[in-house]
Parts: sequence; structure tokens; C-alpha cells
Amino acid sequence: MHFLEYRVPSAIEQIRRILAIPVKKTESKLVPRLTAKEMQAVLDGPTPTGWKGIRDRAMLHLCYAGALRVSELIGVRLNDLQFHPQPSILIHGKGRRERCLPLWKTTTVALRAWLAVRGTAPVPELFVSVRNEALTRSGFEYILRKHVRTARQRCPSLATKRVFPHLLRHTSAFTVLEATKDLRKVSLWLGHAHMQTTQIYTRADPSVKLETLESVVPPKLRSGRFKATDKLIASLRRATLMQSKKSSR
Repeated sequence: MHFLEYRVPSAIEQIRRILAIPVKKTESKLVPRLTAKEMQAVLDGPTPTGWKGIRDRAMLHLCYAGALRVSELIGVRLNDLQFHPQPSILIHGKGRRERCLPLWKTTTVALRAWLAVRGTAPVPELFVSVRNEALTRSGFEYILRKHVRTARQRCPSLATKRVFPHLLRHTSAFTVLEATKDLRKVSLWLGHAHMQTTQIYTRADPSVKLETLESVVPPKLRSGRFKATDKLIASLRRATLMQSKKSSR
């Protein structure tokens, strides 16, 4: 409606009526994530002994390390990857926003191993299928499901969780937030256009709230002492006497 407001001025009255409708309140749940042990189990899912295993390991490492969307991952090109002077990768993000991310040493090793076996595919994308074609969104989803099944054998807690591609992005965001305690850095890492979008991670991260709890002096508890009154003692004596009479019978 905001788009049509400027494109169809003749319908401005109807558009304003629609925009005046209040937004329905929906349930706002916490952002899901994987633990460090679960994430490591997923990354260890591929067996890097063949062409597919080396490719899948590099994809999972890059997706998690860069907190990439699926569209960003499958859209990475060969010339977007740089190893000198610092290993980094150029990400073409949502809304035509680009960001340059440094790479971990482990991710760099995985990518170098993939480039050594990738071959000369006719497409510019970094990750390709067995047919030397650009990998699709559904293709990566299939690869992730396959390795999650393997990871569940090593990490049983994964059996109770639904692992989807965007969950790796959420997990990476929590990792950066716990390491830096800086929401602005998390926003830059994820490529968010607005800081409000990144604030969803602070609600689910207890470490941020623990810092607030430790910086505030808690109120003192009033010390108390139990006092037995004469009335209470008399009632206890009567109860004891009745109990002894019952037991004697």
C-alpha cells in the first residue's frame, strides 16, 4: 500500500483507509539457535574424503561463519573470495547491500580444500552441483538435512530440534553477540539495514541480562526469626497427647 500510494494517486483515499487498519498483534517467540556442541556436530557431518564431502564442509563452515542467508551463500562467486592480504569474502546481501567479512582460519582451510577439487566449472558461482551448475536453494536445504541426520547420531539433542538453513545464521548471530556484547557489530556482521532488526537477539541472549543483573545492587531481605507463641505450643501439646492416646489403643 505504501508503494501504491505513490504509483496510483487516484486511489489515495482507499489506500489511506487500508493503511489506517491497526496491525494485528501476534505471538512473538524467542529466536531459536543451536548450542556450540550441536553446531559443531552439524559442521562435522560431512566426511571430507570426496568431492561432495569437501564441498559440503566448506559450505556449512562459510554459512555459519558469515551468518549468511541461503541466497547469499549460493550467490557467492569465485572473485568474491580473497586470500590476500587477509582472507575475506564479499557478500551481496539483501537489498543490494554488500558487506565484506573476514574469515576464520578453519573456514579458510575448508575453502582452500574445496577450490583444489572444484575444477573448471562453466559458472562463476563458488559452489556448484555435481553437474557443474550453480547450486540452488533446495539443493543446499537437501545437503543440510542429510548432514543433520548424521549429526543426530553424535549429538542426540538435535533430534528434538528442527534444523533449517536460517538457523545457522541465528546461531552465528548469537555467537558474535556473546563474544562482543555489541549489538552494532552483530548488525554489521549480519548486514541488517536497521538496528531494530538485530534487537530480536538480545531478548533470547541471557548473558546480556546477566550483565544488567550483576551491575544492580539487589534489595536486602529482612531478617526474621520464628517465634513460638503460648497458643501454638498448647495446640502442639494437645495434638501430641491425642496422637499418644490413639497409639495406645
